[in-house]
Amino acid sequence: MLGVDTDVLVRYLTRDDKSQYEKARRLITREVAKGEPVLVSLLVLLETQWVLRSRYELAKAEIVSAFSALLDTADLAFEDEPSVENACRAAGARGALVAGASGRHPMPSSARVQGRSTPLLCRQTVRQRRRTT
Repeated sequence: MLGVDTDVLVRYLTRDDKSQYEKARRLITREVAKGEPVLVSLLVLLETQWVLRSRYELAKAEIVSAFSALLDTADLAFEDEPSVENACRAAGARGALVAGASGRHPMPSSARVQGRSTPLLCRQTVRQRRRTT
């Protein structure tokens, strides 16, 4: 099982650096092709949310939308997926994830929908926001 870190997930979501995105995509694709689960931990989701809000200045709704899209990919498994789904539904990503994770054990499960070929976050939005920082 491969656990992705925050850097990999941010590059996979934003696609703002083509070579870094390709490395992240190939890493995930390679593990999936071997039949190995690719795990996203709650800590990585929390850190990714923080990076997307602070560095990329994305709105909470954009982040929740991206996380919801990640949940729909078959390539990734999530630590305590029900809590992640509940957090996305509640649109309170950080608070709900922390509250939902207390006292629970990691329980990765496979996602439901095969593949995703489009960016999870709008590249133009990310680039525009990065230029202003």
